[in-house]
Amino acid sequence: MKFLRILLTVVLAVVLVAGFRWYRYVTNVESPYNEVGIELNSRMPAPINKWGCDKLHTTFSTMLPPYGCQSTADATQWL
Repeated sequence: MKFLRILLTVVLAVVLVAGFRWYRYVTNVESPYNEVGIELNSRMPAPINKWGCDKLHTTFSTMLPPYGCQSTADATQWL
């Protein structure tokens, strides 16, 4: 029982840290090319990834989209 509680605490901590890191990436104002942020956003479920890409596109509309936010037809177009 104690092991299960520790495991649940560790999993919850990892989810919270990764979620915060992802949210900080999509709402940043510095650059859309943060490697960790790109990886986190590209691995999110489709609706969450789309929301993150939309936030990045709003902030960085004149820049090329990062991996995970590119349209499949053309790597220069945002989703």
